[in-house]
Amino acid sequence: MARVSQAHLDARRRQILDGAALCFARNGFHATSMQDVLKEADLSAGAVYRYFSGKDELIAAIVAEVLGEVRAAFEAAARLSPPPPPDVLVTSVLSRTLTAREALTVDGRPVFPRLVIQVWTETLRNPELAAVLQEGYAAVRDAWAVIVRAYQDAGIMRSDVPPDHVARTMVATAIGFIAQQSLVGPAPVEVLGDGLRALMSMTAPEG
Repeated sequence: MARVSQAHLDARRRQILDGAALCFARNGFHATSMQDVLKEADLSAGAVYRYFSGKDELIAAIVAEVLGEVRAAFEAAARLSPPPPPDVLVTSVLSRTLTAREALTVDGRPVFPRLVIQVWTETLRNPELAAVLQEGYAAVRDAWAVIVRAYQDAGIMRSDVPPDHVARTMVATAIGFIAQQSLVGPAPVEVLGDGLRALMSMTAPEG
């Protein structure tokens, strides 16, 4: 039997994850069955279960993949000296994350923001998914803290604020923007960049 290439395995896994993401965004986690995923991905049960044992594992894989990409992007930025300013950095990372999945849409709208909202809800009943999410957010926050320390070392950010406090604020900003994409409608990531740039430019009034 011919050996299946890694590229083929990766492409099949991508096909399954994309199919699952579309189903989850369209109908929610609980209203989606594994049969729905099989139909969307156009694969047999054997092909899908070779990679994932069920819905919970699919959901966790989608979450871990996205958070891993975001973390990697911030870690790459941390290796620059100094890193790009927050408005440029956050806009760049979110743009890459959203663009990578822009082909996946439901009713003409990207699936990714809708999935974010659903994942938050699901963590209230699924401790395994909550653990995946917490681990992913912690890794992203740690990467941001490294960037903050680089800002402080370069003298471009005040040093009397703990890096983790800044990191948590920036993570919250990015998450909030993604949530808005789902709840109040899409907006280009440049909107977030402009807002951050304006906040960064504020100075204390004289007198």
